[in-house]
Amino acid sequence: MLNIVLYEPEIPANTGNIGRTCVATGTRLHLIEPLGFRLDEKSLRRAGMDYWSNLDVTTYINYEDFLEKNPKAKIYMATTKAPKVYTEVNYEPDAYIMFGKESAGIPEEILVQHKEECIRIPMVGDIRSLNLSNSVSIVLYEALRQNQFRGMNQEGHLHRLSW
Repeated sequence: MLNIVLYEPEIPANTGNIGRTCVATGTRLHLIEPLGFRLDEKSLRRAGMDYWSNLDVTTYINYEDFLEKNPKAKIYMATTKAPKVYTEVNYEPDAYIMFGKESAGIPEEILVQHKEECIRIPMVGDIRSLNLSNSVSIVLYEALRQNQFRGMNQEGHLHRLSW
């Protein structure tokens, strides 16, 4: 099972959207505190809709707690500062993909310890970054593609008509 890790997320709607994406893809969500919201906030649940109760989510009091409880985790760190593009790595079926808080990303003190695992999404010009939930979707679906969308429904069906 793939894992999405959010380092100190600040915007509940982003986390709600990411939670919904995790439910839809069978991905586990890890939240590293402090969070910029409470997990019972309406906006979090509204973005995650009624899927939040089906989410496999774990919270941690800080980054050290996360590392201690996931000692064998292979962690890829998404950052606009990385020299490597997210498509240039091979994601293991149990990879952890970490994203930083909306206002500041993952602290550079953490990034410099993991240069080979840092990945970026290419962008044009001086755009600071993409929306967090969009970034998670882009990288997560590449990891899922590399793992042949294992366990996912790959057939579409019309509701009223047939193909």
